[in-house]
Amino acid sequence: MSDARTQRTTRALRDALLSLMVERGWEAVRVQDVCERAGIARSTFYTHFTDKEDLLLSGFDTLQRELRAHAQGRPLGWVRPLIEHVREGYWLATRRRVSALTRGRGGQIIRERVTRLVMELLDEDLGDQIAKGTEREIALRYLAGALVELLLVDRTTPKRASVAELEATYRKLTSAALRALISG
Repeated sequence: MSDARTQRTTRALRDALLSLMVERGWEAVRVQDVCERAGIARSTFYTHFTDKEDLLLSGFDTLQRELRAHAQGRPLGWVRPLIEHVREGYWLATRRRVSALTRGRGGQIIRERVTRLVMELLDEDLGDQIAKGTEREIALRYLAGALVELLLVDRTTPKRASVAELEATYRKLTSAALRALISG
């Protein structure tokens, strides 16, 4: 299958999954439902994905590569593009979609993957400033969790901060935490 065709198939399947999640919730959506909605054969689905969770998470590796490219080696240079991605993301455009994608097992899967993505980016930014081990793992989880919460709060509050304000707040809080960890 050509790359363009694969991308169209993936997009159709992902769009179908997300719309069904909004309508029914994660638990009620079957692979067959997704295939029918997308107009794609089940055999084609299984050529590309192992299950609906694999489909749901399929865009995160690409997102991580794009965020690294945006960072260009600058610490936390990926934060603004991530905030912009979430703000502009077609799948988080409405409160109803936000609710559907942040609750239940589907929401848990997304949240865990976003947290892991942020932890990996932070880990690269830290280099060897904090030794590998428990303290580093705790720091990564803490800082990643803070950003994920910031993104979730931003999606659900009536008065939203600008992208620049969100980025500045996260950088300020993160810098203070990292200084404390590095200095000891």
